[in-house]
Amino acid sequence: MPETAQNVDPRRWKALIFIALAQLMVVLDATIVNIALPSAQKALDISDGNKQWVITAYALAFGGLLLFGGRLADLWGRKQTFVVGLVGFAAASALGGAALNSPMLMGARALQGIFGALLAPSALSLLAVTFTDAKERAKAFGIFGAIAGGGGAVGLILGGVLTEYMNWRWTFFVNIPFAVVAAVGAIAVIREPAESRNPSKLDIPGVLLATLGLVSLVYGFTRAESDGWTAGLTVGLFVAAVVLLAAFAAVESRVKAPLLPLRVVTNRNRGGVYLALGLAVIGMFGLFLFLTYYMQMVKGYSPVKTGLAFLPMIVGMITGSTQIGTRLMTRIPARMLMGPGFLVAAVGMLLLTQIDLDTSYPLLILPAFLLLGLGMGTAFMPAMSLATYGVQPHDAGVASAMVNTSQQVGGAIGTALLNTIATSAGQEYGKTHAATAKSPELLLVQSQVHGYTSAIWWAVGILVVAAAIAMAFVNAGRQDGGPAATSSGEGAAEDAIPVMAH
Repeated sequence: MPETAQNVDPRRWKALIFIALAQLMVVLDATIVNIALPSAQKALDISDGNKQWVITAYALAFGGLLLFGGRLADLWGRKQTFVVGLVGFAAASALGGAALNSPMLMGARALQGIFGALLAPSALSLLAVTFTDAKERAKAFGIFGAIAGGGGAVGLILGGVLTEYMNWRWTFFVNIPFAVVAAVGAIAVIREPAESRNPSKLDIPGVLLATLGLVSLVYGFTRAESDGWTAGLTVGLFVAAVVLLAAFAAVESRVKAPLLPLRVVTNRNRGGVYLALGLAVIGMFGLFLFLTYYMQMVKGYSPVKTGLAFLPMIVGMITGSTQIGTRLMTRIPARMLMGPGFLVAAVGMLLLTQIDLDTSYPLLILPAFLLLGLGMGTAFMPAMSLATYGVQPHDAGVASAMVNTSQQVGGAIGTALLNTIATSAGQEYGKTHAATAKSPELLLVQSQVHGYTSAIWWAVGILVVAAAIAMAFVNAGRQDGGPAATSSGEGAAEDAIPVMAH
């Protein structure tokens, strides 16, 4: 989609600042609350059984409504949904920070998820329709990819600082200035191409089936973590998710104006990107979870020190995204960045399988974090660009929503799957080493660390699979707008011309 001099938006780089700021707010919110949760639980007297709902309420609303949010962005206009999402997210954050009891806090988290589901696909699709020149697109997505990849770690740092030096409420209040600045800036400088809207009527059956199916899937993994994989409710939720999503696919293949046109996901390159990103997020979410526990519970780090320990990973992500991905995306095919990027991250993860009770941060954890960040930054940047590259402009919102959906579902799977593996491996270690343990306290810590390393081994394997999928499925050429960029066969032809509704 080459740009001509006449329709280049002179304020596009200013627009990127506010789009990136909004994306940072959404991504860091996924982890910043985790750090503050123990303090919030104590302050509001939330039971152990209910504390998970502070996280789950957000995950269900966000994951379940992403496709709907992406379609609304295509229908109403991405700038409008972007601003509405920002204002709503700020209001929900203010409500959460002022929460007087657990229902109020959980309601605020659900509202954050609802407006986040409107905001996240609007941000990515605005980027896609604003930057269509190949080299400028590479730079813009380099910055966006670094934020998307490193925002979770930023959340850990910011959450630690705010919780330790102020109080847990500020992990909510901090979103308000982010949202206000981004909304004011968006109103002033963002200009969306009018022809990129999709005026088709809303697919109500598709909305209901997709939302219920995704909620069942995400909640199923949440229940698997707490109740077990074979519990009746867990199995029932997974069965419901399969039935609902299968019905959704059937409906989408028949309606005139589908919520998710199947051409978006059946395109070989986009399908490969969604799958590879989802798998990579499974491994990364597990890493944040286990390393946070390891550094605080085993190494005795404070919340602030724990957050700062992740800083090299952020540096690696920014370097990989802006210095490697941006420079090479228009020169080599995306799979040659995604595959090796995921493998470099897998090597960093492999180093972390060696952690024990007295592991040196400078000698093992630091280089592992640098490799992880470098690899993920290099891979995420071209992946997020390719996920919306060549898509018809009026499908940009829903294509962007699929990126967020794959990451959200991947996060839910990663948290449940790897936590289950870590718990069972730790319990087994405790049983087999009980007779030779020097003390129960030492055995408990050793069991926890063994559980973490067992789960990290799985994360290594998952990242290797993500690399293999990227190399096997993604066959697009360079994203330079020339012939090489459309070498993906059926995918390029499919998006180059209007496709008749099924």
